[in-house]
Amino acid sequence: MASTNDLKNGLVLKLEGGQLWSVVEFQHVKPGKGPAFVRTKLKNVLSGKVVDKTFNAGVKVETATVDKRDMQFSYMDGEYFVFMDMETYDQLMVDRKAVGDAANFLVEGFTATVAQHEGEVLFVELPAAVELSVQETEPGVQGDRSTGGTKPAILETGHQINVPLFITTGEKIKVDTRSSDYLGRVNS
Repeated sequence: MASTNDLKNGLVLKLEGGQLWSVVEFQHVKPGKGPAFVRTKLKNVLSGKVVDKTFNAGVKVETATVDKRDMQFSYMDGEYFVFMDMETYDQLMVDRKAVGDAANFLVEGFTATVAQHEGEVLFVELPAAVELSVQETEPGVQGDRSTGGTKPAILETGHQINVPLFITTGEKIKVDTRSSDYLGRVNS
């Protein structure tokens, strides 16, 4: 249990029938009239739904213990992603639903943060940017600006993003894992 005065970003709360909600942002408000309250923006850990919720100041809320560990992605086993704990070398099988969009950027050997609650994997979190190589892309034609200077490219994971015309097959690029945006070339 924690008080609403103890809220901080990233804290996971157990609300409404045991659902897990992560605090995205919060603000303590002390109006001129009336009691103080805490305005929060909460994200459902499993569905990703974001809601605004207001609590009275000082109210007790139940917190959930979420174990976040850095694990290395080892390989795919059917529909499961197999991660290895770097400290204990235990292997953990994670289904595609828990991995979510991170599957578009996972390559063997990548390190990701795996969050668990009571033995159940909640989500897999990647760094904000990863380096991947371009597996396939059309050659860019100089003067072709009808598409805003970008072309589709397939990454080594099979995920397709838009890249500038000067990017060629085999190049290593930096990609934003939150938006699938091209961030730049990787200097080798």
